Amino acid sequence: MEKHFTLPYEGGLIETDLPAGILHNYEKIWTDIYPESRQASIAVADLVVDAIKSCEGRLFRLGLTTGATPVTLYEELARRCRAGDVSFQQVEIFSIDEYYPASENDLQSRNHRLHTALLDQVDILPENIHIPDGTVPQKDVSDYCAAFDRQARDLDLLVIGIGEEGQVGFNEAGSNEKTRTRTVRLSYKSRKRQSRNFNHDFSSTPESAITMGIGTMLTAGRIILMAWGEDKAEAVKAVVEGEITTACPASLLQRHDHIRFFTDETAASLLTRAVAPWLVGPCDWTPKLVRKAVVWLCLTVEKPILKLTEKDYLENSLGGLLEYYGSFDKVNIDVFNDLQHTITGWPGGKPGADDRFRPVSATPFPKTVLIFSPHPDDDVISMGGTFIRLVSQGHDVHVAYQTSGNVAVHDDVVLQHMDTAFQLGMADRFAEVKALVDARIPGEPEPRALLDLKGAIRRSEARSAVRSFGLDADRNVHFLNLPFYESGGIKKNPCTQVDIDIIKDLVRSLKPDMVFMAGDLADPHGTHRVCTEAALEALDQLQEEGEAWLAGTNVWLYRGAWMEWEPGRVDMAVPLSPDEVVLKRHAIFRHLSQKDIVPFPGEDPREFWQRAEERTQNTARLYDRLGMAEYQALEVFLKLR
Repeated sequence: MEKHFTLPYEGGLIETDLPAGILHNYEKIWTDIYPESRQASIAVADLVVDAIKSCEGRLFRLGLTTGATPVTLYEELARRCRAGDVSFQQVEIFSIDEYYPASENDLQSRNHRLHTALLDQVDILPENIHIPDGTVPQKDVSDYCAAFDRQARDLDLLVIGIGEEGQVGFNEAGSNEKTRTRTVRLSYKSRKRQSRNFNHDFSSTPESAITMGIGTMLTAGRIILMAWGEDKAEAVKAVVEGEITTACPASLLQRHDHIRFFTDETAASLLTRAVAPWLVGPCDWTPKLVRKAVVWLCLTVEKPILKLTEKDYLENSLGGLLEYYGSFDKVNIDVFNDLQHTITGWPGGKPGADDRFRPVSATPFPKTVLIFSPHPDDDVISMGGTFIRLVSQGHDVHVAYQTSGNVAVHDDVVLQHMDTAFQLGMADRFAEVKALVDARIPGEPEPRALLDLKGAIRRSEARSAVRSFGLDADRNVHFLNLPFYESGGIKKNPCTQVDIDIIKDLVRSLKPDMVFMAGDLADPHGTHRVCTEAALEALDQLQEEGEAWLAGTNVWLYRGAWMEWEPGRVDMAVPLSPDEVVLKRHAIFRHLSQKDIVPFPGEDPREFWQRAEERTQNTARLYDRLGMAEYQALEVFLKLR
């Protein structure tokens, strides 16, 4: 699947003919921003290939990282090698880290992952591969690290990704610019983060690692940093525009004279040229950018929209907006009305109403609505109140759970269900299932029989959740079980036409008037993003196949439990009453396997219902601060098409 999901263009900095000094004025590391990660990865591949080709007569010394960030880069380098565009026979590669202890045969090891992703796909000579050895005895490891460090100094080019908190390699907060290759103890927080590579089995996650130090990295002739997805946005902001601090190790690389940062638009979304492009240079003042600027100004001067003055605009670098738009009071009134018109209690359209200023048309009524949910709880977590409202207002609402979500069920939950079945007088399969659990090999795919049980648990919970607010779980609930997800582990299979065809069959059968799907913009290999791109590809293919009814179908994007659309982007805001907030909460509670012991909580220990309620209540408070009516909570959506 080659197409990649990006948000609609909504105005911004006019970069054409803008001097580089102005464009990068706020950046301490020169940053190249691309619409999506594949384009950025290809640009990095160009630089790597050119550097290799320009280094004739000696080995080219290249430092690399592993993880999700360089996946597409490595695919591109391998493709070019197969095509004969570049050879790695005169390339010497150094990997920057490895778990300790770890064998090269361990599927989770950096060694194995780098070989699988790149080294086994190119013509590099084995003797030119240098990956930290995670099997060195503890008594010898310090000497080994010192020897590795001497070899790894003065690389020609170092290409690395950064972590969510500005880590590079296993250099965590506290690492300084003098550090060399060494063993490090992984903190509890770091091990929780790394447990993603071990099927989230914390007990199987190594407690230590070997990593190249910041000081060693700074000896490289050139450095390229990479980051994709909005989950890296805060780190990118800190590394590119923040102060040098050991709390953000990658910021120490600002000291390097030949360093560039490559990001996609979502990872760069908190940089000044994205957040407030009017501070940098001239702008393309689209209606959405005008609203974004006014909201930014309100939060900067702590005033609601209708209290902004001409002085507020002029003193905060928005004179260009007034020159484009006219008087400040006209801007205020137009943006106030624009934002107010996003609010509706009728997310499917109000029958018989004048819909000129409503986000959704009054006709047809009732509408056929299709909600895509990547996992069997994203629907109620992310847009549960709107879901409930659509059902109660008489629309024909269908929900499609794109993946089984099976790997997100704890083994103990399965055993509890087996015991419950036995206590109800059904067959005693507890010992049989316990044997399946005990036979699991940490870090390897789970047995299919166990995954099937976990998938059944997720399905029963999803059916219970939607029944709680009146949806017919037999007619209106669809479990797609997309094959790409069914790897049995955290790393998923590639999304293929088989996945897309499953979605196409459902869409073709329903012919929906409204489609909702996840708008999360995290790492491009994340499940939410893959599910959304698959759904969009399915719609595109149906349109190309002549399904004329799609011309009247609108696509709306919701966000997850962590992020929310900023007011400048919002096309529809659905207010929730206190009672609806409780109904939504109770629907989330039906997903018992995800309650109390959240399998994949990330850095936030709160349960999903707590995150969801804080997110929607914060949005309501923000609308209130801007001068809108005061609501208990707001669920907001972006209209994609």
